[in-house]
Amino acid sequence: MAASMLGSGPLGVAGLGRWRPPRGLCERVRRLPGPASTQRNVAAARGPSASGSDLYCLQLLRKRDYESYLCSLLLPAESRSSAFALRAFNVELAQVKDSVSEKTIGLMRMQFWKKAVEEIYCDNPPHQPVAIELWKAVKRHNLTKRWLVKIVDERERNLDDKAYRNIQELENYAENTQSSLLYLTLEILGVKDLHADHAASHIGKAQGIVTCLRATPYHGSRRKVFLPMDICMLHGVSQEDILRRNQNKNVRDVIYDIASQAHLHLKHARSFHKSVPVRAFPAFLQTVSLEDYLKKIQQVNFDIFHPSLQQKNTLLPLSLYIQSWRKKY
Repeated sequence: MAASMLGSGPLGVAGLGRWRPPRGLCERVRRLPGPASTQRNVAAARGPSASGSDLYCLQLLRKRDYESYLCSLLLPAESRSSAFALRAFNVELAQVKDSVSEKTIGLMRMQFWKKAVEEIYCDNPPHQPVAIELWKAVKRHNLTKRWLVKIVDERERNLDDKAYRNIQELENYAENTQSSLLYLTLEILGVKDLHADHAASHIGKAQGIVTCLRATPYHGSRRKVFLPMDICMLHGVSQEDILRRNQNKNVRDVIYDIASQAHLHLKHARSFHKSVPVRAFPAFLQTVSLEDYLKKIQQVNFDIFHPSLQQKNTLLPLSLYIQSWRKKY
């Protein structure tokens, strides 16, 4: 099934075999904290002047969104704390859906964050660690309010446990959440560039699609399916097929079509590579983990439930560091 969907990227095995790391690179990569890092590593990432709320954001991100945590560590030092705050804000919103038993409670928590955003821009943030750090980031980088509002509004709409009607609906959700996060990250990096914004839009959509795929086994265990209905119907796949972990050709074709759309967005994003300012590249480091997942799912013939897809990539810190050093995305 379309075994050539993904070309051999810059981080392919063959490419790494030919590439020789600069002197001292491996030693520097060892300093990147792994999942079982000690508290000293966290303190080093914070910096000597970090506050308690800063530490809260860093630890929340490290526990709940480890890939974003690693990517944020590789941002310029002056941007790191703001990136931690932004990503922690996203984690707070993302975990509302899975942590409440009733939609009403979820709406109340979203209302808190809607009000928090308004108060942040009135220089009166609520006494909540993430809100305080987000306020600092807004003040420091003059972050655009509408991107934060879009993230909250879209997360609120997504509290309904409904499958996406089509791939465009999933892409719209990704644009309003993941792409908005990237627009704000570009602002944190001081980048104002149309080409960078276009790349961010496509990378955010790829991120949203891949996240939907990666979460499918977890959602299935809770008797929920969020894969786009139009693609499922095209291949004659029902929600029950997904819940039963059916691995027939039709189900694999559904996953192939969805994964191909994510790959296409990455390809579009990279088409702007020569026009995007180099200082914007750190914002796009998540393409490393996206490409890694898309290659892995291709290797298992688009079996979304294959155990290997649920395993952590222990080489991710090294891959991210190499990508950062190469100034690519």
